Amino acid sequence: MAQVGHGGAHAVRRTGGARARGPARFAGIMLVLVGAFHVAVAVATVAADLFLVVLGSYVFGYDVATWGWLHLVLGVLVAVAGTGLLTAGRWSRPAAPALAVLSAVAGFLFVPYQPLWSLLIIAGDVAVLWALTANRPADSP
Repeated sequence: MAQVGHGGAHAVRRTGGARARGPARFAGIMLVLVGAFHVAVAVATVAADLFLVVLGSYVFGYDVATWGWLHLVLGVLVAVAGTGLLTAGRWSRPAAPALAVLSAVAGFLFVPYQPLWSLLIIAGDVAVLWALTANRPADSP
């Protein structure tokens, strides 16, 4: 950081690229992790249907390959939003909470198939939402 003098006051100017700080950095890292979880579930689901516990009478009983592709697309989108938060992309600030909510809903609907993975994804999404929406002082970025 370099300081630029203006009379008696000093303004601080950033040098180098903008990066996320504090809660946004945490949310970005968590989104990349949640995206990796989605991709891991997708690969396992598409590669081998035996990975899943398929229930006979579940309201949201889609084909497991469909769930795999859904998790793959969602995982990539979530990870890209997390990377956007880490690089302070303006587009990622509104996209990240929306994708975290979508990811949590998908995780909730996937609970009967893989409860542990689904609960890990949901917990990560809740942490992201908390980090992005917690009340902070007005002067913090």
